[in-house]
Amino acid sequence: MGTPYAWLEKALATIHRADWYRSLRPIEGKPGPVVQRDGRAVINFASNDYLGLAADPRLAAAAIAAIHDYGTGSTGSRLLSGHRPLHRQLEAAIATLKQTDDALVFSSGYLANLGTITALVGQRDLIMADQYNHSSLKQGARLSGATVIDYGHNDTAALQHHLNHHRQHHRRCLILTDSVFSMDGDICPLPALLDLAATYDSMVMIDEAHGTGVLGPRGAGVVDHFGCTGAPLIQMGTLSKALGSLGGYVAGSASLIDFLRNRAASWIYTTGLTPADTAAALAALDIVAAEPERRQQLWRNVDYLKQRLGQQVVDGPEAGVGMQLLPSDSPILCLTVPDAATAVALAAELQTHGCYVSAVRPPTAPTSRLRLTVMASHALPQLEHLVQALSHCWLQH
Repeated sequence: MGTPYAWLEKALATIHRADWYRSLRPIEGKPGPVVQRDGRAVINFASNDYLGLAADPRLAAAAIAAIHDYGTGSTGSRLLSGHRPLHRQLEAAIATLKQTDDALVFSSGYLANLGTITALVGQRDLIMADQYNHSSLKQGARLSGATVIDYGHNDTAALQHHLNHHRQHHRRCLILTDSVFSMDGDICPLPALLDLAATYDSMVMIDEAHGTGVLGPRGAGVVDHFGCTGAPLIQMGTLSKALGSLGGYVAGSASLIDFLRNRAASWIYTTGLTPADTAAALAALDIVAAEPERRQQLWRNVDYLKQRLGQQVVDGPEAGVGMQLLPSDSPILCLTVPDAATAVALAAELQTHGCYVSAVRPPTAPTSRLRLTVMASHALPQLEHLVQALSHCWLQH
C-alpha cells in the first residue's frame, strides 16, 4: 500500500515533463546591475530594483540605525507589542507620496492584498477582476467568498458588460486590477475603470507594486501617471521593488485605513514590519522625492532597450521567427517564445553570455517568455551587451 503522500512524486514528475519545474539558485553579494550567480558575474536583467536602491548605502545606514534603536524584530503585532514610531513615520510618508489621507503598512505586499480584499467584501458582494491580475489579488478574491468574475485583460467593454448584468444583484462591488502587469509590462486603463466604477457604484482597488517609484511625475505610480490623484480608490503597493526594502501598504481615505486596522486579519494577526525594513523604505521614499533624475535615467534606459530590441532581435533583417516584444509602458519588457522549453533553454544560454534573464512559463503567465527588467543603474554598454547576446542566442537556437 502506498502512503497518503505518494501523489507528490507523480505531481512533481508532471511538472518536470511540462518544463514548469522551478528550483532555487542563489545570487551572491549585493544586488545591482551586475551580480554573482553560479560563481560568475552576470548583468542582471531579472530584478525589480528599478531605481537601483536595494544596495544604496543610505538605505543600509538607515536600517542599521533602526536596528541599534529598536532591535532586529518588532516582536509582535502592531496592535500589541509591535508598533514603533517608525511605522507611523513610514505610513505618513506613503500618504504624502500618494496624496491620500493615510496609509497602512503590512509585512508584505501579498498580505496587504489578502487582508484588504477579504476585509472589504464577502459572500454578498461582487469582485470584477482583470484576468491577468497578480496571484495575491486572485487569492484574496477567492478567500473573500465574494462572487468573482474575471474580465478580459484591460477590456473595459467586457467589464462594462459584466457590470451591467451582475452589479445589481450584489451588495458591494470591488473592481480589482494591477496598475503595471508584472508579467507583461503594460498598464491598466485606470481613467476608464474609475468612470465605470462611478456609473456602477463600485469600489476600485489598484495594485501599484510595479508602479510605485517608477511611474508618474512624482513617482507615485499609475494613479499619478494618469492624473487621477485624489480620485476615490484604494491604492495598494509594495516596498520591495523600486523602494528596495520589504513590505506592503494600502493608501486611501482616513475611514478606509481606520477600517482596515480593525478588520484586515493579515495586519491584525501578523508581526509588524521589522525596524530595519521600515527605516530603509523611509530612506527610499526620501530619495524618490529628492532625486527625480533616477526615474529619468530609468526611462532613458527603457527607451534605448526597446528600440534596440526592435531593431536587432525582433524586427531586424537577421531576426529569427517566433519571438515577439509585448507592448509595454513600464521597465518590464517581455519577449514571447514558442514554448516553455525554449524559454528555459534561452535563459540558460544567455547566462553563458553573461546575462541573467528570467524564463517565465505557465502557470505564472499565459504564454512562455523571457522577462527583462530594466534598472536606472544599467549602463548603455550593458544594455547593448544584452541585445547582442539575445540576437546571437535566438539565431542559434
